[in-house]
Amino acid sequence: MDGSRNDDPDAGSSDRPAGRGFFTGFGRRSQDGSDRPADEPKRRTPLWLETGILLVVALGMALIIKTFLVQAFYIPSASMEPGLVENDRILVQKVSYWFGREPSRGEVVVFEDPGGWLTGPEPGPQTVLAKGLAKIGLYPTGGHLVKRVIGTPGDTIACCDAEGKLEINGVAIEEDEFIRPQNKCDGPMPNGCDSDWSVTVPEDRLFVMGDNRAASADSSDRLCGPSQQKCDPDRAFVPIELVVGKVFTLVWPPSHARFIGRPDVFESVPDAG
Repeated sequence: MDGSRNDDPDAGSSDRPAGRGFFTGFGRRSQDGSDRPADEPKRRTPLWLETGILLVVALGMALIIKTFLVQAFYIPSASMEPGLVENDRILVQKVSYWFGREPSRGEVVVFEDPGGWLTGPEPGPQTVLAKGLAKIGLYPTGGHLVKRVIGTPGDTIACCDAEGKLEINGVAIEEDEFIRPQNKCDGPMPNGCDSDWSVTVPEDRLFVMGDNRAASADSSDRLCGPSQQKCDPDRAFVPIELVVGKVFTLVWPPSHARFIGRPDVFESVPDAG
């Protein structure tokens, strides 16, 4: 007997492909590392599902941006001329007032109606589509007021010095750079500059005025006069909690789009003593 003979009839046969057997295809990985067989095609997400997911994500992001970051508004009247004209579109940022920071003198703010400040029709979205977009922050909204902060809690506002300028905590401020020129003084309401007035801002309140002083129903317009027996002295002030945010840019019309900042003149005003 030949000791080198192999009795296995299949030994040495080249008819069976190498690596093939009962578990053909098992244990093989696709190129992406998954257990899916390499020759199985990837399943694609239906187009309608992808579109729906993207739409939901986009709407969610828009709602988050409107709620916490930036919101668009209309200018509702001529009270902020010459800088902001009726029906201008502005952007209001809310980040500045996070973590307890309060509005500063000179900032232009948007706030909710404290009660009875808004009169007459308000500019705003008119169509169903526009109203829906406004709800999620993709279209400017109305129903709010836009004014400049003149006094913060504890400040004393007085009208006026010998040159007709407003005084804040005893310091006269030069406002000709941003307000509409006035005939007699920079604080005509409520008496048309015929007599002086002075007021101290209560805690958690703001004293606000429009830049178009002769045509602005603002804090000065709501001061209680000496002849008003049943007048709530608090009606002239805006609760800080009603402030939506700070106006930081004018976006429409493009012809005078610009950033809106705080005038330097307010830097010289001392804090309330």
